Amino acid sequence: MKVVILAGGFGTRISEESHLKPKPMIEIGGKPIMWHIMKEYSYYGFNEFIICAGYKQEVIKEWFSDYFLHNSDITFDFTSGKNDMIVHNQHCESWKVSVVDTGLNTMTGGRIKRIQPYVNNETFMMTYGDGVSDVDIDKLLEFHRKKGKIATITSVMFEQTKGYLDLSDEDDVRAFREKSRSDGARINGGYMVLEPAIFEYIDGDSTVFEKEPLETLAAQGELCAYRHDGYWQFMDTKREMEKLESLLASNKAPWKKWED
Repeated sequence: MKVVILAGGFGTRISEESHLKPKPMIEIGGKPIMWHIMKEYSYYGFNEFIICAGYKQEVIKEWFSDYFLHNSDITFDFTSGKNDMIVHNQHCESWKVSVVDTGLNTMTGGRIKRIQPYVNNETFMMTYGDGVSDVDIDKLLEFHRKKGKIATITSVMFEQTKGYLDLSDEDDVRAFREKSRSDGARINGGYMVLEPAIFEYIDGDSTVFEKEPLETLAAQGELCAYRHDGYWQFMDTKREMEKLESLLASNKAPWKKWED
């Protein structure tokens, strides 16, 4: 199953770093936060990724282009007048990564719509490229299949301006709207599972995925929420970046389930 990662925004609230690179490429623990997200999915056996790039998309492409080189033991042999490269050991993950330029000013829904040819007619997972979690991906997928809805989102408790979820006792989403700080409810934490029918709810580049598509799905009873009460943290500011960095440095990062 493919994993789609939204990585095309400007990241203006963390402009100290994002003026040089897309927010998902901002490093914590020496690796882009998007790499940490990919490692989360890879831990559960999901190794095919589609990255919805936009702002400074060349940075993402160049990083992955160099990834094999930077994680290998290599001999460069110029003795024959050629540039012969011998790879002795490589330490890369078994990933297949498609980086797709989904436009500079495209909204979240439009970015998802643009990668439809890469997903084909398959169920796929999707998340944002600026948040980490210790959500159990296997249980999330099991929940999605059991519910049989077009879309499943992961709901978390967090005091921020993310999507507000009105949930029924059966974990169906009855309403979806953007959250205000005064709301004391669960919010949209990303880590979604989507059926290919989702593309029918997206008009084009100007569609904000968290608006019309999710609101319509909720009204139709086709949106459900997987409740996650564990760790979840997005990186919207320099302070949050430093918080994640501190957890990694102290070896207390809840999302890091893989071995070094």
